[in-house]
Amino acid sequence: MSAPTPGGTIEIAGKTVSRLGFGTMRLTGPGTWGDPVDRDLALTVLRRAVHDFGITHIDTADAYGPHTVEHLIKDALHPYPEHLLIATKVGLARPAPSVWVPHGHPVYLRACVEASLRRLNVDRLDLCYLHRVDPEVPLADQLGTLVELHDEGKIEHIGLSKITPEDFLRARKQVRIAAVQNVLNINNRYDPVMELCRDETIPFVPYRPLDAGSAAPGGNVTTPLSWLLARGPHIAPIPGTSDPEHLTALVQAADGDIGA
Repeated sequence: MSAPTPGGTIEIAGKTVSRLGFGTMRLTGPGTWGDPVDRDLALTVLRRAVHDFGITHIDTADAYGPHTVEHLIKDALHPYPEHLLIATKVGLARPAPSVWVPHGHPVYLRACVEASLRRLNVDRLDLCYLHRVDPEVPLADQLGTLVELHDEGKIEHIGLSKITPEDFLRARKQVRIAAVQNVLNINNRYDPVMELCRDETIPFVPYRPLDAGSAAPGGNVTTPLSWLLARGPHIAPIPGTSDPEHLTALVQAADGDIGA
C-alpha cells in the first residue's frame, strides 16, 4: 500500500507531486553551512519524508552547505523513484556562514548546474531555479544560460526564486516558467507574483512557509499550513525540518482540513 499524498497533489515540472513539499535548507550545520550535526539523522529525515510520508517534491539548492544537501539527497534517496521531483537552485555564492551573494554570471551558472548534476548523480535536473536575480548581470543573460542548458538536455524545467512582478513579466517573454518560489506565510500574506502565477496556472512554491517558526507559535503548524494551502490549488509550500517528529507534525497538518 502506497503512502498518502500530503496536502493532495499538484503538477510541477511535468510530474504530479504532493502539494506539501520538503525544503532541505535545515539539513546543514549552523548558518546553513557545512554538514549537519547528525548526518545519519538528516538521511533518516529525507527517507521518511519520501518513503514513509509520500512527499514527492524535494527542494534543495547548491548553496545549502554549500553543496552539502545535494550530497545528502543522493546518499539518502538514489536511485530515485520515478515519481519523485527533485528541484535545485543555482545563482547564489556562499563565501561564509549565513552569507548569501547573488552570482548570475553565465559561466558561474553553467558551472553550478554541471556540479549539481554530478552531486545528485543525474543526467538532467528535473527543475532548476535561478536562486536569485543578480542585479549586476542582465536578467536576459542569466535566463539565457539556463535556456541553453535546457536545450542541451541538462535542465528539464526552469524556475525563478525571490522575484518581483517586473522580473516575472520580463522572464515570461524569454522562458517558460515552470514554478516560482517567493516568501508567503501568515506573517507575509500578500505577494502579487502569487496572483500572476494563479492567473497563468504556474505553481507558486512558498518558501519560509512557517516564517522560521514565528508563524507557528507554540509549534502549531496546522494553522499556517492550512492557510497557505487554502490560498489556491497552485500553492505548494516547502516547509523544512531536521527533526523527525516535526516532520510528522507537518505531514499531519497538511492532511488536515484545508477548506477554510
